[in-house]
Amino acid sequence: MSELRIKSVTSGYGGVQIINGVSMQVDQGEIVAVIGRNGVGKTTLMKTIIGDVITASGTLEFGDVDITRLRPSRRAQLGIGYVPQGRGIFSQMTVGANLALGQNVGSAAEAHLERAFTYFPVLKKRQLQLAGSMSGGEQQQLAIARILVGNPRIILLDEPSEGIQPNIVQEIGRTIRRLRDEEGLTVVIVEQNLNLIQASADRCVVLDKGTVVAEIGPEDLSNPETAKRHLAI
Repeated sequence: MSELRIKSVTSGYGGVQIINGVSMQVDQGEIVAVIGRNGVGKTTLMKTIIGDVITASGTLEFGDVDITRLRPSRRAQLGIGYVPQGRGIFSQMTVGANLALGQNVGSAAEAHLERAFTYFPVLKKRQLQLAGSMSGGEQQQLAIARILVGNPRIILLDEPSEGIQPNIVQEIGRTIRRLRDEEGLTVVIVEQNLNLIQASADRCVVLDKGTVVAEIGPEDLSNPETAKRHLAI
């Protein structure tokens, strides 16, 4: 069953078209990596899905709802969670206060907060700590947990490995798989880190010049030539 359907979507900024007729779908409980070199439109696609960038043409469907013209806040209420590149946490607020913001979205409840702590136990101990004083890896875990407490159906992750030490990257990859396996969560991940892609994704959609040019398996990236062709490495 398809959770997200993108049909011939174009979008961009200030009249400059970045996304050029993208069509793809993500099934319920699937982890899809959107990959490609820098500047090919990956982040713009994510922002188009959440509504921060207006869809110029084409349609976006989430479940049985056409979300093409819905406000970002309404898309979030329907169950679309987004962790932006750079994490987007409030560094001068405590961990607990950041998580409380996530409870204002979707069908939040105390049980969802406890569920987030199940996947990111370090945060339970750090609730009174300023978010900006934590390591990059802990901040990324907080960013994902803040989305989880809103009880999303799908999470969009934009470059979650950025600025994070390798062992935490692997931990995040395992957690993404757990969320899918244990909760049925659907995940779309924009990523350049080969290890994280292979540790988490079921399949990879390749973007180039704002359009889908290929679909490959994560295992295909073990071939150095394939990895070089599709990633900025």
